[in-house]
Amino acid sequence: MAATSMWRIGRKAMQIFGFPTSPYVRKVLVIAAEKGVEAELVEATPHKPTPEFLAASPFRMMPAMQDGDFTLPDSTAIAFYLDAKYPDPPLLPEEPQARGRAMWMDEFADTILSNSARAIAFNRTIGPSLLGLAKNEDAAAEAETAVTPALDWLEEQVPEQGWLVSDYSLADIAVASCIKTMTYGLDITFITSRPRTFAWLERVFQRPAWIEVTEKEVAMFKEAIVSRHHRSE
Repeated sequence: MAATSMWRIGRKAMQIFGFPTSPYVRKVLVIAAEKGVEAELVEATPHKPTPEFLAASPFRMMPAMQDGDFTLPDSTAIAFYLDAKYPDPPLLPEEPQARGRAMWMDEFADTILSNSARAIAFNRTIGPSLLGLAKNEDAAAEAETAVTPALDWLEEQVPEQGWLVSDYSLADIAVASCIKTMTYGLDITFITSRPRTFAWLERVFQRPAWIEVTEKEVAMFKEAIVSRHHRSE
């Protein structure tokens, strides 16, 4: 992959290190887009870290952020930072129970959904497409089985209308970002068979910030595939 990709959104400049197919990176990019913050996405990987990435993320956590002289790793830490620095629109509820619920849904996404999401996408699509690895259907199928109870639970939590926790929030962004990564390796019926979740995802993905980030993500993914093929020729 190229060292740097210019990905600019909004009005304020900062750098985000990572690759957009990661649910954690996508979460931060969507938050930046929702707030109209200008972000330069710098392609980075924990496996081949650049000095700039390591300076922002000494334990190779992705994404990492550099905002002026301030650096910060971890998507949730960056999300809280962005919500505090750019409070309009707010993405963490003020009401205590709603805020606690939003933070729990972010944790649910990051620690329960994300491992399966990354395994499904990497072993079926991302590894073969970007790294030339053989598909690992056994690992992908194992991850799909592991995440099924979590998606069944989510289907029970999703309201018929609206968002996961009161207004649109970090909860929606974090959970939808994990499911978006899953779509790189899952048949769509895995989601459409859960009608509340599917309808909620459609609401999320129709937001302008999601459309903007998704279009750039698709273009960047395709560009990375073309670049790999050129290098292998």
